[in-house]
Amino acid sequence: MPIHRRAFLATLGAALAAPALLRAVPRPKRYPIAFSTLGCPAWSWTTVLDRADALGYSAIELRGVAGEMDLPKVPELSGTRLAEGRREVASRGLVISDLGASAHMHEKDPAAREKQFEDGRRFIDLAHALGVKYVRMFGNDMPKGEPRDEVMKRVADGFRQMAAYAQPAGVTVLIESHGDFVHSKDLAELLTAAGSDAFALLWDAHHTFVAGGEPPAETWAALGQWVRHTHLKDSKPQGTDRRYVLTGTGEVPVKEQVRVLSAGGYKGYYCYEWEKKWHPEIEEPEVAFPHYAKVMGEYLAAAGVRPG
Repeated sequence: MPIHRRAFLATLGAALAAPALLRAVPRPKRYPIAFSTLGCPAWSWTTVLDRADALGYSAIELRGVAGEMDLPKVPELSGTRLAEGRREVASRGLVISDLGASAHMHEKDPAAREKQFEDGRRFIDLAHALGVKYVRMFGNDMPKGEPRDEVMKRVADGFRQMAAYAQPAGVTVLIESHGDFVHSKDLAELLTAAGSDAFALLWDAHHTFVAGGEPPAETWAALGQWVRHTHLKDSKPQGTDRRYVLTGTGEVPVKEQVRVLSAGGYKGYYCYEWEKKWHPEIEEPEVAFPHYAKVMGEYLAAAGVRPG
């Protein structure tokens, strides 16, 4: 065989083998960081996965994909495409940390309440099909004019029903510290009243600090036993409201929140909830997501958390 022919075949063989060799190379270790797709509402499913992988994230929280907020209707998460969607996540070494449902438990009207329950059940079913551990829901509102005890009882009962549906599927329902439920006393009361191993807390540490007025250590001391997932973000005052800003440039003690979580033995993801969907004026995900990965890596290293 002519030398140039042998050289060509050798080069071709090496090129064909390269993808397999690349796949065989262990992926770099990653910090336990995640981002919510609320921060990239225009990104496609593939873009979400590729960017998370490229930026060194370990997980993604699904809260809408390419403008579709009802996750069971996302093409890649439904029908015959669901199994392929799972493979696409796993092939990049990623995990879906949780699904963000909008179901809320404060509704009193029977028809409105059943609608929330049905939405919750659909998301739990999807989590089961995807092998996702957690589904986030809300307590949401404390309606004016109603006795607090009645509302608390109704919300706790709603979460008890959701947890009872989720438990056989291996899913845990999370209440987020959000809306009118941002104080440790109220959240601890609900978590205790529901009394289910399939019901726990998503600690939005921004809300308990800004709206609840609680230092991070105080919130953790009261609620740490229930925390399974987090939302972390920074902000600063703007007029009579607040503006979300890049992590470490505002007034929220995110670094201290990370330290408290780590010191308390938290083993979940440090998830970035950049609310671009609701606040289109804030920085684009192409800016915010790399920034968070860098800064959060520094915060985690300082807190003694290592990539895994």
